[in-house]
Amino acid sequence: MDATANKTRVFIVDDDEVILKLLEAVLLKDGFDVQTTSNSETALQAIEDTRPDVVISDLMMPEVDGFALCKGVRESPNLKDTRFIVVSAKAYSSDESRTLELGADGYIRKPINPDTFADRLHQIIDDQIDMTFWGVRGTLSKTGEGSLRYGGNTSCVTLEFSNQQLFIFDGGLGIKDLGAHLVAQKRKRINAKLFISHPHWDHINAIPFFAPLYMQGNEFEILGAKQGDITMRELISAQMDGVYFPITLTEFSARTYFRNLEEGTHDVSGIEVQTKLLAHPGRVLGYRVNYNGRSICYITDQELYLDDSEFFDPYYEKTMTDFIRGSDVLITDTTYTDEENKTKVNWGHSCVSKVCELAHKVEVKHPYLFHHDPDQDDDHIDGKLADAHEALKALGSSVICTAPKEGDTIRL
Repeated sequence: MDATANKTRVFIVDDDEVILKLLEAVLLKDGFDVQTTSNSETALQAIEDTRPDVVISDLMMPEVDGFALCKGVRESPNLKDTRFIVVSAKAYSSDESRTLELGADGYIRKPINPDTFADRLHQIIDDQIDMTFWGVRGTLSKTGEGSLRYGGNTSCVTLEFSNQQLFIFDGGLGIKDLGAHLVAQKRKRINAKLFISHPHWDHINAIPFFAPLYMQGNEFEILGAKQGDITMRELISAQMDGVYFPITLTEFSARTYFRNLEEGTHDVSGIEVQTKLLAHPGRVLGYRVNYNGRSICYITDQELYLDDSEFFDPYYEKTMTDFIRGSDVLITDTTYTDEENKTKVNWGHSCVSKVCELAHKVEVKHPYLFHHDPDQDDDHIDGKLADAHEALKALGSSVICTAPKEGDTIRL
């Protein structure tokens, strides 16, 4: 049996022999089957002849540059399933955009990190999404011994797509750790979307501490619902007006702009994002991201009333079930146990049994219990998760439920 039969076959094109040898060594070590050439003029024919799974190409090459090679690969009917990934020292966003327009599947900037390059390549090849929890608490942060396992940061979750497009959900204290992570990675020219569920403090008050906002070359769009006639720009800048915070919005070095969202379906950098108004004080948006056959719902803060409550709204619950039905991931407000919920009605949050009932009803593949009360320690969250498992078992459900910890990354 051919030992290379099940290996991913990679063809590397680069006129720099040093880079060719480095990439070849890194990928061979990770189990790829690798072929290389420094001659871009004959590269397309060689790629046609070998039909690799992946082509890795530089941009700046004599005779045939990476743009032309990408175009040639995409126009070949024999290479329609071949991934094309650019690895280039060119850091201009216009060049990256142009390669993606021509059909490239990813863009990695040189110099490469040999320790992370193969994993990055796998993410692009498999078109994976990395979902990371940077903060899972609600209302207030939690410190001390009772927060060591789940963490104490307030709401912040990210989705990073295969082309390094970054979606950030909420700017609670977790966004500060996200910023430190991006800086430690020496990420440059970050282009990210920050979706705000609503402007209660635990969802926006760490935005001024997000370091990449103060770095030139980065670009951020902050999206969310207006509150009456108060726009997103006004909501974010109000907490940085010099009275509540010593640095104002004008100090951001990154290009920062704002978009007011209403309930509906939106195109955000080519990715479909649906929004829904939630049952919580003020105007609050839940988000559903639909990407290449996968759906991720971020629903916090929301109050699901028990069916026998005088406040139960069957129409709202129907629209909510329609919104999240069949999603792969549901990150959802599960602030209270059922017992706690009895004295917290109209506080704007949900309890374990209602979340499980909803997840089972709409066939969500994987709900994540989120937005924990600051009075709850790690053991208390363990208890809510155990309650959820019991509730789903009683429903005869196949749904798998998790309580994520701060720092957890799940690849979708």
